Amino acid sequence: WLRLVERELQEIRGLGRLPVFVGGTGLYFKALTEGFAELPDIDPGVRSRCRSLADEGGIEAVRQALREKDPEAAGELKDLQRLTRALEVVLSTGRTLVDWQREAHGEPLLPADRCLRLVLAPPRAWLHERIALRAQQMLDCGGIDEVRALLQLDLPNSLPAMRAIGVKEIAALLAGEIDREEAERLLTVATRQYAKRQETWFRNQMAEWERLDPSAERADEMAKRIAE
Repeated sequence: WLRLVERELQEIRGLGRLPVFVGGTGLYFKALTEGFAELPDIDPGVRSRCRSLADEGGIEAVRQALREKDPEAAGELKDLQRLTRALEVVLSTGRTLVDWQREAHGEPLLPADRCLRLVLAPPRAWLHERIALRAQQMLDCGGIDEVRALLQLDLPNSLPAMRAIGVKEIAALLAGEIDREEAERLLTVATRQYAKRQETWFRNQMAEWERLDPSAERADEMAKRIAE
């Protein structure tokens, strides 16, 4: 991603334009403004064994295996994919993922002192209202058909696509285990929990970034601040 961004930046600056990056994944922005550690290639045999462990034993089996090599990561990481990645790295390189990540190589593409860094931080009530509306629209506008098609692929539950918010809830609806009202409620709850985790991550990892309120009452103020 950073290599692609570097090429895009050269093109944008060559046109005399101002690059603007928008998104919701904080790790990408930290890499953009703080640098990124280049990890070595993972041994294919190690990757295969780790993925098999994840598929067959689930998150606790991977966590237990990682605890023996990297107890810090085993205690902090909550996601199966990230736990598996940490296990692959330590088994393949003999060094923990944290050790590698501490070695950010090269100058950041957008150093913090040369860009305006913004985090959208809406009021909790406003955010919850939009999350509830989003859950309703997902069910109304194709989400059910999308999950039905996904389930027909018979993919392993360990894949990231199968753990996406909405898949489990809509799958239960399609199986007749819950009704639409309950599916919408569970989808709303899951999204609110995800938003809370995002807020915590931004607060801990992007503490120095400026916060802006995107709610309707403050939209003009936010637009003015960005324009400045």
